[in-house]
Amino acid sequence: MQAFQVLRRPPRTSTLAMALCAALAFTGAQAHQAAPAQATTHASAAVLPGDDFYAYANGQWLAATEIPADRSSWSAFHTIVEDTNQNIVRLIEAADREGAPADARRVAAFYRAIMDEAGIEARGAAPLKPALDKIAAIRDKAGLTQALGASLRADVDPLNATDFSTENLFGVWVAQGFTAPDKYMPYLLQGGLGMPDRAFYLEENERMGRLRTAYQAHIAAMLKLAGFSEPEARAARVFELERKLAQSHASREESSNMQKANNTWTDRDFAAKAPGLDWKAFFHSAGLGKQKRFIVYHPQAVTGAAALVAEMPVQTWKDWLAFHTVNQYGGALPKAFVDQRFDFYGRTLSGTPQLSVRWKRGLAAVNEAMPEAVGKMYVEKHFPPAAKAKVQQMVSNIVNAFHQRIDRLDWMDASTKREAHAKLDVLYVGVGYPEKWTSYDGLDIKPDDAFGNAWRASQFNYKLELAKLGRKVDRKEWSMPPQLVNAVNMPMQNALNFPAAILQPPFFDQKASDAVNYGAIGSVIGHEISHSFDNIGAEFDSKGRLRDWWTKEDREHFAKAAQALVAQYSAYEAFPDLKLNGQLTLAENLADLAGLAAALDAYHASLGGKANAETDRQFFMGYAHAWRTKAREASLRNQVTTDEHAPSQWRTYTVRNLDDWYDAFDVKPGQKLYLPPEQRVRVW
Repeated sequence: MQAFQVLRRPPRTSTLAMALCAALAFTGAQAHQAAPAQATTHASAAVLPGDDFYAYANGQWLAATEIPADRSSWSAFHTIVEDTNQNIVRLIEAADREGAPADARRVAAFYRAIMDEAGIEARGAAPLKPALDKIAAIRDKAGLTQALGASLRADVDPLNATDFSTENLFGVWVAQGFTAPDKYMPYLLQGGLGMPDRAFYLEENERMGRLRTAYQAHIAAMLKLAGFSEPEARAARVFELERKLAQSHASREESSNMQKANNTWTDRDFAAKAPGLDWKAFFHSAGLGKQKRFIVYHPQAVTGAAALVAEMPVQTWKDWLAFHTVNQYGGALPKAFVDQRFDFYGRTLSGTPQLSVRWKRGLAAVNEAMPEAVGKMYVEKHFPPAAKAKVQQMVSNIVNAFHQRIDRLDWMDASTKREAHAKLDVLYVGVGYPEKWTSYDGLDIKPDDAFGNAWRASQFNYKLELAKLGRKVDRKEWSMPPQLVNAVNMPMQNALNFPAAILQPPFFDQKASDAVNYGAIGSVIGHEISHSFDNIGAEFDSKGRLRDWWTKEDREHFAKAAQALVAQYSAYEAFPDLKLNGQLTLAENLADLAGLAAALDAYHASLGGKANAETDRQFFMGYAHAWRTKAREASLRNQVTTDEHAPSQWRTYTVRNLDDWYDAFDVKPGQKLYLPPEQRVRVW
């Protein structure tokens, strides 16, 4: 299922994610971080663990920590990300020499180009001219259709990254078919918006109204910088077009429904089901002209967008194309473009006061352009084999714990248990790095062409994805590069990835106690394994097919238990006017709960029956320390509105569903987090 934690970012900026919180080097914000070996020494005496376990575990850190000016949030794990980034930059700088491997030299040239601020300023907006001239030359709907198709990129991933954001009209995802696991299929997802989600266009409240006004002003400012006349009038047209697109978009909750997403259309179906667009010409321009079958993940949005192509004037679409071209590639342009983009996406939308320094933004850009080339450099220098071996053993122990938990379930039918065991038996677990590396041979990178590098890398990566069509599915393909501080479950591949960068202190420390490691990286491992059995993962069988392998009674029991967790999380308040959305965050909450329980089981098994309250306290404190985070209000509100992950504080509270936590911390009735045994959610 989705990544362990995702960075909520502005719309995709091709290969140049300059508006990201780039200290993460495009890593998942608030990713899992382990606690120090003596975890209990960091407890706060100001609050009882049973009243607020998050504050009890992290109170001292929260009081002492300030969010840096160039961040919308900050968590203890950022130290490892900062160290990782600096290690990578040193590797890049060393690769800028004769004799280095070809892809390493490409990485160095890309980085050198984006760091050449003087050269970028001297070229001004001129690099935009060829792309904008093509848009200006559009005279009719035929030309528009060609341009819309040519803009498509494989820049979304609804399952492995819960990434639905693309500024292009649609997003493409190439993956195995929902019901045909041996064949790669192109998935078509909704797109076309410059703000994170339909809610930002359609919800009626003061904050969203203010953001809509600011976004329209941002559109005008970017167009003005690019030399367009009447930028305010153009911006009004662009915004209205996006508002109409948003009306047909699915919500985040609807997008998590795999049954609604499973819509196979032939190339001939589009004209009847989504009239208004010359689909044959569109797909030809998108490099998909020979494709006969598609999975339309968001059929209502595809139909709505096609109707708008027919309905809205060509000039409006030209303004929309021009703005999104400038917006997506603005990071490769002069400082005025970068500053304007940050002013909206960073300062206004996320509440971040200050733009990250250039080297961090440059590293984020090269990470997105050539992720595995950077990852290979990192692994060769910074990933010890001993770490891989120890984590593989922990994975094996936690998988065994899941097998045992399945056997103990008294509500699950034997036939359902057999398939659950089968999923675990054939689960592929990738640790550290992929078995086959992506080659970037043929990608033309120049040390004095930041904009062109970004443009060409975007096209190159799209062609890499389209090249999978017609090939046999690679079940060991990775969806994360090794330098990413994150982890992921891929339900259709029935596979897990644990990148090298997460397998180091403080996430995983070979010198720390087993209690801390199982509470920290162990709960990450358990979290990802359990995604195979959450509300989405449970819909896929051991071969990755979207198939109902549950008995009716088992499904009903699972749904009832899951709804109890929905209710538990929907009762939490982030702000007086904003509660968490338990349905939106259900899959991640299920994974947190089941993963933590399985990690604890595996830890207890490793002790041979010698567990006690003190070791359990270290385990739970390690888990809580992993989630210590401070976020600015705007950032937290965005997360609650659009993120499938609950904010860190409330993810910590899943401990209240585990009996061992009550024993370890002597939690009593009347304390705020106390739940009577019959109200504790138990799923797996």
